[in-house]
Amino acid sequence: MTRRTESLSADGTSAPARTGTSPDPANSAAPANSREAAKAERRRLLLGSAKQQFARFGFRAVRLGDIGQGAGVSGPAVYRHFESKEAVLTELLVGISEYLHTGGERIIAAGRPPQRTLSDLIDFHVDFALTEPELIRIQDRDLDSLPDAERRSVRRLQRQYVTAWAGVVRANNPGLTEQEATVRVHALFGMVNSTPHLSRRLPAEVVATQLRASARSALGVE
Repeated sequence: MTRRTESLSADGTSAPARTGTSPDPANSAAPANSREAAKAERRRLLLGSAKQQFARFGFRAVRLGDIGQGAGVSGPAVYRHFESKEAVLTELLVGISEYLHTGGERIIAAGRPPQRTLSDLIDFHVDFALTEPELIRIQDRDLDSLPDAERRSVRRLQRQYVTAWAGVVRANNPGLTEQEATVRVHALFGMVNSTPHLSRRLPAEVVATQLRASARSALGVE
């Protein structure tokens, strides 16, 4: 799930001349909104193309022009959206880290009992792993290709995500130390993140059901 960095807004053109009747605001905004929507769609296609190609070939083997070609966008037009390959990689990896961190915090903030919260967190993370296997592969292989500041940002968000999980694990099992709970969370992520490729050979529903069951068993969630 990548970040939404663009919003629909007017393009700054002058207001229509007064003709004695008020213009329809919806009609006035339509051209600008249409242009912004088309721009956002091209950006989405570029990110999708980059995700597929980075996962398959590796970040270093893919050129910015390859990303544009995969999205049906001409080479020069790609630079209207991203100034470099590193900017695309940043959008993907910082974006998914923010998504996981924000989603986990939202689940925990709901204030449900620890078992229910852990169950919801497991469902959330399993859904992520099954729908974004390419991003998992890219992060495992190409995180070091991010600029230093962005890589530190990803690491910070990941630590916060693990820490939030560990707090819920300890609430569900007060006998665990913080270090022990953190190890269990990392072990769970390792299991869940390493198995989505099985859905290529096995029914996705079977993989999802067994991943959730294994995760709940590992954390003592009934």
